[in-house]
Amino acid sequence: MTAPTTPSAARSGAGDAGPVRSAVITGASRGIGRGIALALAQEGWDLTLVARSSAGLAEVAAATGASSVNLDLSDPSAPAAVVEAHLRRHSSLDALVLAAGVGSAASLDGYPVSRYEKQFALNTRAPFLLMRSALPLLRAAASRRPSRGAKIIALASIGGVYAEPSLSVYGATKAALLALCRGFNAEESGTGVTATAIAPGYVDTDMSAWVHDTVPPSSMIPVADVVATVGFLLSLSARSVVNELVVSRAGTSGYAA
Repeated sequence: MTAPTTPSAARSGAGDAGPVRSAVITGASRGIGRGIALALAQEGWDLTLVARSSAGLAEVAAATGASSVNLDLSDPSAPAAVVEAHLRRHSSLDALVLAAGVGSAASLDGYPVSRYEKQFALNTRAPFLLMRSALPLLRAAASRRPSRGAKIIALASIGGVYAEPSLSVYGATKAALLALCRGFNAEESGTGVTATAIAPGYVDTDMSAWVHDTVPPSSMIPVADVVATVGFLLSLSARSVVNELVVSRAGTSGYAA
């Protein structure tokens, strides 16, 4: 893990006393996480970006003026390190965006245990540990802005809602993430902190390149649509709870990726 970078001393205190809101975004070096980071930076959010790819993370951090933490969230100690890095700059956290994830397609027959464990470590355990570690900061943000509250946005998958061939394990990790958000809301939404799992079909990112032969990029959900969905959720008051949002692809039955 490399030490977090802070663009400027003047910016580092902006999230505490002023109107600027702060967010932690995982998986920020590419795809959906990158798109969310760029959009929130344009809206003036102060960001802590997290990713494994040091080169990609550095590029997005430079483009957004954000602080960055380069680590692998599948390491059980990494989530707490992320929250500690954010805490060094902020006393609260308005949004925790969980966009980091990994997928592996294969039938259950003979599925390697190592691939199973890797997906659960990043797609399920890391979000749980981040949510748990960040909860005091999220509660503090909700207390500071009671009408707006604080939000957790977790990128799940339509595969966690409807069965998809060859994606049983990936779908199981995302189904657990959906359940985690529901349970979180049952416990915490009364404090002004809410969680929403977005469950899209195939999104046009490099993570979906493996199905280009059967699902062309032109038929996939644009990253911009997922980013817009995140913006909508962040705009809601603390009085509204959206446990999950399923986004299906046009031209499908709505029950498949």
